[in-house]
Amino acid sequence: MSLSVSELAARTGQEVGVSRWFLIDQARIDAFAELCEDHQYIHVSTEKAAQTPFGGTIAHGFLTLSLLSAMAYDAQSPLAGETLSVNYGFNAIRFLSPVRAGSRVRGRFAVKMVDERRPGEVTVTWGVTVEIEGEEKPALVAEWISRRYLDEAAH
Repeated sequence: MSLSVSELAARTGQEVGVSRWFLIDQARIDAFAELCEDHQYIHVSTEKAAQTPFGGTIAHGFLTLSLLSAMAYDAQSPLAGETLSVNYGFNAIRFLSPVRAGSRVRGRFAVKMVDERRPGEVTVTWGVTVEIEGEEKPALVAEWISRRYLDEAAH
């Protein structure tokens, strides 16, 4: 179900969606290490990582962050007439808790601001929390900005 710009703006300050759970297993961590060329032992060596305060391997913070797009597809409704949505950046990102291999994470999205500076171009600022299943403290919190483009008929 799509929302109008005014309907989304009316939800400012409210949570609008929660994603499904994503498994962060060692295979995903290893694949990410290959893609980003970050092979630090706390991510890829179960033996060495077991000797750290984490007690085992943990996901790269950027792996968890990279899942925001998939989480957003689950949790956010498109705008009416939306033809394109792009990542515009972040105002803030904080990695609060390690995500241990074998954990599951999900994203919670709240609308912080909706700004239509020009007809058909909408900037949405999201408050995002990535929870770790069974943990009190989240993996990360962020203020994420997306830019939505609408077709001519939508405005």
